Amino acid sequence: MGFVDPLTAVIVSFCFLGVMIYKRVNLGITLSAAALLLAFLVLDLPQIRMVIYQTTTSPLTISLVAASFAVMLLSLLYKETKMINMLNESLSKIINNPKLLVSILPAVIGLLPVGGGALMSAPLVEAETEKLGLKEDKKTYVNLWFRHTIFPVYPISPLLILTATLTGITLTSIILRQVPIVISMVIIGYLIGLRKTAKTKENIRPNRGSELKRLGITFSPILATIITVVALGVDVSIGAFIGVAVLLIIARPDLQTFLKPFKNWAIWGITLAAYGAFLLRNVAEAIGISQVFGSLVTNGNIDVLPLLIIIPAFLSTITGSPQGGIAITVSILTGIVSFTAKSAALLYISSYLGYVVAPTHLCLVLTAEYFRCPLGKLYKYLIPSLLVSFATGILVYLLV
Repeated sequence: MGFVDPLTAVIVSFCFLGVMIYKRVNLGITLSAAALLLAFLVLDLPQIRMVIYQTTTSPLTISLVAASFAVMLLSLLYKETKMINMLNESLSKIINNPKLLVSILPAVIGLLPVGGGALMSAPLVEAETEKLGLKEDKKTYVNLWFRHTIFPVYPISPLLILTATLTGITLTSIILRQVPIVISMVIIGYLIGLRKTAKTKENIRPNRGSELKRLGITFSPILATIITVVALGVDVSIGAFIGVAVLLIIARPDLQTFLKPFKNWAIWGITLAAYGAFLLRNVAEAIGISQVFGSLVTNGNIDVLPLLIIIPAFLSTITGSPQGGIAITVSILTGIVSFTAKSAALLYISSYLGYVVAPTHLCLVLTAEYFRCPLGKLYKYLIPSLLVSFATGILVYLLV
């Protein structure tokens, strides 16, 4: 039997988790290690073996791990086969409006959920924002903000998949509640970043028909995944592997290019993070973490709404990891909050927005460095954008 009471064990384990994240240890290793530490502090060996066995063999765990692996494989293959470059080139040649183009390009890159991905769109955005006469601080804001408008409604986002799996709520239910938030993010992004810009003369872009065909071909792996998941109701893991198959048929990479993603630690780190998140949640349930924190809620001392906002936003901000924020928050609130579509959506958007503006956010740091923009100038635009988006999320929770 463990030798530490649950509350002390939770504090010790989460402090350990915070140190690991601060030291930039891989999130998968961090979550798994924190879960095991928590288990060894409270549970005996047979209980620990049972939790690990149940986690490993659970259909939900297998689905989440497979989906995370497949989505990352699709993302990395897009990059290695240069298909993402072709997709962006097609968009650049089709769209005549620079304002529209700089709004769409970062979001298209955002379809590939890779760390620091905003840096991939920065050169493309820089070229178009030069035409609009934007200064470095607004170039940074536009590239960062519009990259992150797509994820709250993107059905193969690893964070959305993780949230849906851990809370037991369907992806579609969460996504539908995020639509107003995405609309508000786009509107505030335009008002702050693009409304007061110089008018530019639109250039005639030749061969639009051929470019539309090229765009359709390069986008088809992502589209195939979305259709199979959303329209046909296929499991995300299967849908993502279908997307991979479509990409391989179109790109026909050589063996070396195909194998390169498997040598990238990112794909294994994300996969392990999915498993570690589920293990942490199951260990927390096994030690009765809901009983540790539940009395605060049942006695009326703490309302559920602040819990769903403050905890995930704070954890994602300090860790620079929305997956970590979601995993830890669900571990704490399981048994306290009966998750519904509205609570799961608020949990997601709180964690996500906390991450977007965090100084530990890799996209934010790399974009600011690329455009040589001081963080103080960037936050002048990010803070009001955050407040408007958060307010929309809370309104959706309260009214819908």
